[in-house]
Amino acid sequence: MDAIKTSEDIDHQRRRFFGATAMTFAAAQLGMIGSANAQAVKASAKELPAIKPGTYTSFAPLKQIDAGALNVGYAEAGPADGPPVILLHGWPYDIYSFVDVAPLLASAGYRVIVPYVRGYGTTRFLSSDTPRNGQQAVVAVDVINLMDALKIQKATIGGFDWGARSADIVAAIWPERCKALVSVSGYLIGSQAAGKMALPPQAELQWWYQYYFATDRGRDGYDKYRHDFSKLIWKIASPKWDFDDATFDRTAASFDNPDHVAIVIHNYRWRLGLADGEAKYDDLEKRLAAAPVITVPTITMEGDANGAPHPEPSAYANKFSGKYAHRTIAGGIGHNLPQEAPRAFAEAIIDVGEV
Repeated sequence: MDAIKTSEDIDHQRRRFFGATAMTFAAAQLGMIGSANAQAVKASAKELPAIKPGTYTSFAPLKQIDAGALNVGYAEAGPADGPPVILLHGWPYDIYSFVDVAPLLASAGYRVIVPYVRGYGTTRFLSSDTPRNGQQAVVAVDVINLMDALKIQKATIGGFDWGARSADIVAAIWPERCKALVSVSGYLIGSQAAGKMALPPQAELQWWYQYYFATDRGRDGYDKYRHDFSKLIWKIASPKWDFDDATFDRTAASFDNPDHVAIVIHNYRWRLGLADGEAKYDDLEKRLAAAPVITVPTITMEGDANGAPHPEPSAYANKFSGKYAHRTIAGGIGHNLPQEAPRAFAEAIIDVGEV
């Protein structure tokens, strides 16, 4: 497994970025690339500009669309008729994990969609009667519903944390909708049965917050201290990432969503079998519990300083039967890999989609 260096270690030859591409890159950040630029030559992964993480701090104005049970808030960049890419965040993160990745991909000619997961940001339930369900199946179904609403038949899908799990599920269950997959920490499809299995003490310690959330005290504590709680998780999960308060606060605003606490708590309680899912997803969960093999082209990724619970790459390599590669990203990269190493993540999206 090769170690890939971050953008700060890239040699000067790979830093070449011609003026025309620079103009496209700037336009992408402002959300100004349209069909007029759709015929521009698409950059290869090696031609992407070098970028320092944190270069960009905003997206173009967000869009909203009804999709399934949700009105989904999402960022979009790149030409409307470019190859679609959907980027999925996890907990406790949000779309800003991809704030540097999106313009990189847009500059290469991709149509980039970055949605807020249910319970985050401007995404809202259409009905107050809909269960605030966070089980793995429904979060993945949300992705399919969004693709349907946007009339995207097939896309390259990338994600980390919850987002990687949803991306894995789409690739495994609906391979006709997934051109290719980039999954940080690899194969994350699980089951309630697996969640009930005891782990060695050191592994259990890493999941301390899951057990905290299993209690009423934990639910109330997260609700009251969600800002400080999430910041602590960031520091634990990415111990070498020197993020500033402004970077964290941009994301933390999305946790003020009225359904955020309910979704997070249900997600972790469901994993332990302490909360029921919706019966209409039982058949899907049975399929997922069998740990289906993923057949679409895949690149899995891992930071060399990921402080969050994660499997070793060797543990999941056999879950990918199509064209497959793993990349370990060097340089003190933690759990939030797309935000900490945006160029490496964008390179993977381009490389996996070119098969």
